[in-house]
Amino acid sequence: MNGSGNYWIDVTFDWCVRLLYSVAKVFGITYEEINVWLFVIVLPCMLLASLSLNFWLIRKRLHSSSHTNDEKANLFVM
Repeated sequence: MNGSGNYWIDVTFDWCVRLLYSVAKVFGITYEEINVWLFVIVLPCMLLASLSLNFWLIRKRLHSSSHTNDEKANLFVM
């Protein structure tokens, strides 16, 4: 299909294109439509969800660690 000059990249690309054509056929859509669904709609939504979850977990951990530091400091004051 395409020639990058690197064998494993060409094999991987060709396999992915064939897979997308097969999946598109199962869903009754075109190769172009499945590309749009995957790389314009699904992938950005998954990346946004992943980033949001990471920020939430980081914030939760920072908030949690600040409380444990305050509790440890209070133990020494009493």
